[in-house]
Amino acid sequence: MKEKFRVQFLNEATEFLDMIDSKAREKIIYNIKKAQIHNDNELFKKLNDEIWEFRTLFKKTHYRLFAFWDKREKVDTIVISTHGIIKKTGKTPQADLEKAEYIRKLYFEQKS
Repeated sequence: MKEKFRVQFLNEATEFLDMIDSKAREKIIYNIKKAQIHNDNELFKKLNDEIWEFRTLFKKTHYRLFAFWDKREKVDTIVISTHGIIKKTGKTPQADLEKAEYIRKLYFEQKS
C-alpha cells in the first residue's frame, strides 16, 4: 500500500528515539509506518488545529512523538516530528504542546 505522507524527524525527535529502549523504538517506528498507510486515531491523533501525536503503548509505557503537517509542496506531504515524551499522566502536558507549536512556527519561518 502507498504511504499517505512521509515522516521527517527533527533533531530532538531523533535524540528521543535514540535514548529509549531499542524494542520500544522498534515498536514506535512500526506504528509510525502503520499510521502512514492506515487512518487510526490510536496511532496518530490530532491534538489541536496544528499539532498531532504519534502514539505507542509498549510494555505499559505510553510514548508520544509530537508532529505537524507540511503540505506546502503539492507533490509531497510531510509530517514533521518535533520531539518525544514518555507520557506519565492521562492528559497531554501543556508545555509539550506549546513546545511543538513553537517548533512548528520556527520551522515555517525558516522555510520561507
